[in-house]
Amino acid sequence: MFQFAQPNYLFLLLLVPLILLLFLYSRIMKRKNIARFGNPELVKSLMPNYSSSRPVVKFYLLLAAMTLIILALARPQFGTGTETVKRHGIQVMIAVDVSNSMRATDVSPDRLDVAKQLLSSLIDKLSNDQIGIVVFAGEAQVQLPITSDNIAAKMFLSNISTNMISYQGTAIGSAIDLSLKSLASTSKAGRAIVLLTDGENFEDNAIDAAKLAAKKGIMVDVVGVGTPQGSPIPISGTMSYMKDQQGNVVVTHLNEQMCKEIAAAGKGIYVRADNSDNALRAVNNSLQQLATAPIENEVYSTSNEQFVNLAWLAFFLLLIDMIILERKNKWINQFKWF
Repeated sequence: MFQFAQPNYLFLLLLVPLILLLFLYSRIMKRKNIARFGNPELVKSLMPNYSSSRPVVKFYLLLAAMTLIILALARPQFGTGTETVKRHGIQVMIAVDVSNSMRATDVSPDRLDVAKQLLSSLIDKLSNDQIGIVVFAGEAQVQLPITSDNIAAKMFLSNISTNMISYQGTAIGSAIDLSLKSLASTSKAGRAIVLLTDGENFEDNAIDAAKLAAKKGIMVDVVGVGTPQGSPIPISGTMSYMKDQQGNVVVTHLNEQMCKEIAAAGKGIYVRADNSDNALRAVNNSLQQLATAPIENEVYSTSNEQFVNLAWLAFFLLLIDMIILERKNKWINQFKWF
């Protein structure tokens, strides 16, 4: 695959035809000025060392070198290279609640944004580990399979929203079950599930799912997002709030009791997320208690940089331009190069 890493520099190529037009215009004006003195052939005989072709050659060499330098700045990449990464770490599946209640603003700016900010910082700390992401509402879906690519994890994390799953609800048990299936059963590395939710579980038995995880040696940490006092759920693009069938404004609360029971069943910790980094430190400390082990080697495909070749070619063109003189040389003139 061919691509430019810095394509913005390609706009400088617009200067190339402009410079070419100015050069051609200057050549035309120069010929007109010579014609004013008399017959061009006669004038030429009066200047035996003058070369009409050398300046043209030098100009095109400079123009070609400039074009190559611009292309080099844009960093063309072509082909692939491989890099084998060896790591010791753990496996972590992150399950994020994307139900409508995560739009509540009892924590600023809203529950889902607080969860994403916390996870973004957590991913930075899990640089040597394998990470996967599951999103859930009324059902659970794998957003990112287990991977060592932290950049990809952050990219997928940034795309998480409450519109991802049309079937609304909060199926925490399904999220834990799907996370279990996503973790490698043969791995000797410590395994954990980090669950971010407001704890309003309506779909299944999350406690039984957490017990099953603990039985398989997988710890379940729970981060509660929201406040027990709760708040209404804003409707996107409006100034209104969600209402029930009777027309009453729905108020969603953080169910801390449910969150604590899930964490206890999963032999993990419970911590409430707020606008500080207390939850991040608590979860990170919990994960650090897990045993690390060699995890599967990852081979990454990377694009090979081609700008060096262009830079060298531009250098040689400039070198040739320096060697070529604008006027004829008596010794060199015996060779009919131009």
